[in-house]
Amino acid sequence: MRLGQSADLRRRFTAADLAEFAALSGGAPASHVPEPLIAALFSQLLGMHLPGRGTHYLKQELTFHAPAPVNAELAARVEITRLRPDSQLVDLWASCSDPAGRLICEGRALVQATEWKP
Repeated sequence: MRLGQSADLRRRFTAADLAEFAALSGGAPASHVPEPLIAALFSQLLGMHLPGRGTHYLKQELTFHAPAPVNAELAARVEITRLRPDSQLVDLWASCSDPAGRLICEGRALVQATEWKP
């Protein structure tokens, strides 16, 4: 891992995805992508790509700026902003935007990368 390294993914949430999420959460289907589904994109990136396997969330702060449209391809990204090899801690910046480049969500995460060997 290195400072500035990033990982990206793209995901489209359909009306069927939102109906399934509503059924699981006990609510009504939303007219836009629920915030927990957007936050899950960051979880996927952190746990599978950067830092990857063995990552444990310690802290996350997200600010949502706009609703995410259904059926729009969302672009999620995490980028390393600080590395602390002595404690295996990694600070990351997270962001998600819609196809027009409008910022949907941004924030930061602090994780422990237990499989990172500095």
